[in-house]
Amino acid sequence: MNCTEFLANLTDYFDAQTATALRSELEQHMAGCEHCTVTLNTTRQTIEIYRNKELFELPESIHERLRQAVLSKCAAKMKRQKLKQS
Repeated sequence: MNCTEFLANLTDYFDAQTATALRSELEQHMAGCEHCTVTLNTTRQTIEIYRNKELFELPESIHERLRQAVLSKCAAKMKRQKLKQS
């Protein structure tokens, strides 16, 4: 089991739609892969927030950093598009 296979089966894992053998493989992979464990936990938390309709307020500093990052990406994309058109 590799990370790509783990991610491909993540939805079925959450929905308890995996065969026992596959579920065991997924859990063995997580035992040795911190990245996939974090992905699983983050996805689980996101689902819980969504199900509970919880509002999550971003701290102002994070909100501003996120806004600046989005604006920067948009500006870079627009610049690349203009260069392609020239």
